Amino acid sequence: MSAVAGAVVPRVQAIATLKYELRKDGTGGSISITRGVTSIEGADREALLAALAAFDSFDLNDGPHGGRDFGDLTMWNTELLLKLDYNAPGLCFGSNDPADPAVTHRVLTIMLPEEW
Repeated sequence: MSAVAGAVVPRVQAIATLKYELRKDGTGGSISITRGVTSIEGADREALLAALAAFDSFDLNDGPHGGRDFGDLTMWNTELLLKLDYNAPGLCFGSNDPADPAVTHRVLTIMLPEEW
C-alpha cells in the first residue's frame, strides 16, 4: 500500500495515479520533448501537451509488465513514442520506490521511433 494525496491505495494504483498526473498536468516529474519531435514541420508544443493530457490509449503491450510505461501517439502525420522512466531525485539512478513521490522523479520522454 502507498499514500497518494493522503489516501492509502494499492501500490499499482499509486504508480498509475502518479503517471496520470504527470501526463495530465505535468506534476510529479518532467516532460522531455526530443529535438527530433521539435523539428517536425508544424510541431506545436501546446498541441502536443494537450494531446498528451488526453492520451489514454495504452494496451497490454505498452510496457513489459502492463505498467503503461510506453505508448505511441500520431501527430503531424508522424508516429511519436512516449516513454516513462522512474528516477531518484537528482536523476542519477533509478528510483527504489516508484510509488513514493518523495523518492521518485518521473521523466516522460516524447521522441521519434528512430531516437529510441
